[in-house]
Amino acid sequence: MHSPQTPILIDDVAINRFHQKLTLSACIGWTMVGYIVSVIGVATIPISTALGLSGNEQGMVAAMELLGVFFGGFVGGWLTGRFGRRKPYFMGPSIILLVSLSMYWVDSSHAMAVLRVMSGLAVGIEYTSAGSLLTEFLPQKSRGSRLSLLTVMWFVGAALAYIAGNVVLETWGQGAWRHIMASPAILAATMLLLRLGAPESPRWLLSKGRRDEAERVIRKIYGPAFSLRNIGEEASMRKMTFLNAIRAGYGKRIFFVIVFWACAVVPMFALYAFVPRLFAALHLTGAMASYGSMAITLLLALGCMIATWLINFIGRRTLIINSFLWSGLGLLGLGLFPNAPGWLVLALFGLYALFIGGAQVLEIVYPNELFPTEIRTAAVGVGASLAALSSSAGTWLVPVSLEMIGIGNTMLVAAAITFLGLIVSLLLAPETASLSLEEAASLKG
Repeated sequence: MHSPQTPILIDDVAINRFHQKLTLSACIGWTMVGYIVSVIGVATIPISTALGLSGNEQGMVAAMELLGVFFGGFVGGWLTGRFGRRKPYFMGPSIILLVSLSMYWVDSSHAMAVLRVMSGLAVGIEYTSAGSLLTEFLPQKSRGSRLSLLTVMWFVGAALAYIAGNVVLETWGQGAWRHIMASPAILAATMLLLRLGAPESPRWLLSKGRRDEAERVIRKIYGPAFSLRNIGEEASMRKMTFLNAIRAGYGKRIFFVIVFWACAVVPMFALYAFVPRLFAALHLTGAMASYGSMAITLLLALGCMIATWLINFIGRRTLIINSFLWSGLGLLGLGLFPNAPGWLVLALFGLYALFIGGAQVLEIVYPNELFPTEIRTAAVGVGASLAALSSSAGTWLVPVSLEMIGIGNTMLVAAAITFLGLIVSLLLAPETASLSLEEAASLKG
C-alpha cells in the first residue's frame, strides 16, 4: 500500500497499452536492425556479379555498415542527450526508409558503400534512441525482460533477412538483389507509422528543467492522478555531463559496459560470419555442415529467448557470469580438440551459441540501467560504437588468424576473449533486477 505521502512510482505501475505499443515499436526497430545488418550476406554474390565488384570492393561494402554503426552510436548518443529521445526516435527509421529506397537504383560500389554507411549511421541512432525511450517508461518488473526481447528480435530480423532474401532470389532470380536491398523500407515505414504520437521522455524533460512539459506527458500516459512526484527522479542529476559522470565515479561502470559488450560480440560476430569456413577447417562438411549452420543460428536465438525469461528469476549478475563461463568453455573445447568428431564439434559450437545469449541480451539492459538520464544514451552510444569497431576488427581477423595460427589457436583466442568478459563481470557486474531505474543508476549502496 502507498500512502498519500509515499506516492506510487511509475516504476511500479502495471503495464498498459502505451507500454505495449512502445515495446512493439522498439521490437520492430531491432528486427529492422538485424535485418539490415544481415541482408548483405544474402545479396553479396548477385551484387558483386551485377556491379563487377572485386574482392576488395566486396569487403569495403560489407565493412561500411559497421563503420556507420560506429559513428552512429556516438552521433545517436549526442543527439538523444542534446535534443531528447523523441526526435532521434523518428530519425533512424526515416534515414533507413530513404537509404533503402535509394538502394534500388545504386549503380556502383562507391554508391553502395556510401548508402551502407548511412544505413549504419541510422542503426547507431536506433540503438541509442529506442532502447533509452523504452527504458525510461517501463516499470521495474518488466524492464529487464522487455529490453532483453529487443536482442531476440535482432536475431529474428537476421533470420528473416536470410529467409526472405533466399526466397526472392529463388523466385525472381539473381537480378532481384535490388528488391532485397530495398526491402528494409517496408519495416522502416511500419515503424514510422507506429511511432506517430510518441511522447518525449519525461525523465529527459525533467533533466533539462522542463518540468511543466514532463508533467503533461506523465498525466497523458498514466492519468490525472499522476504527476512529477511519481517519477522519483533525482533533482541533483540535472546538469551531469558524460565527462562529469566519469569524474563522479561512473568511469568504472563505463569500463565494464565497454569491455563486457566487446567480449560478447567480438567472438560471436567473427565466428558467425565465418561458420562455413570454420566448419570446413574443423572437417565438418556436407549435410552436417549445412544443418549445423542452421542449428547454431536457431540456438543463438533460443539462447536469447531463454535469457529473456531467466533475467528476472536469477538476476543480471548471475546471468552474465554463467553466460561467459559456459560459452567460453564451449570455445575452449573447440580450441583444445580441433580434430574432434563432427557431433562433438556441433555440440561445442551449440554450447557457445546457447549460453552466449545471456551476455547478448544484457548488452541493451545494463547500459540503459546503470547510468542516469543525462548520460544514459551516451553510454549506450559508446558501447554500441566500440562494439561495432571491435566486431569489425574481429571479423576481419578471423580469416587472417585461420591462415596464420590455425583453427585450434583461433578458437583459443576466441575463448580467451570470452573469459576476459567473465573476469570483468566477476569483478564489476552489479545486480539491478530488484531496483528502480533511479536506484540502479545511483552510485550509492
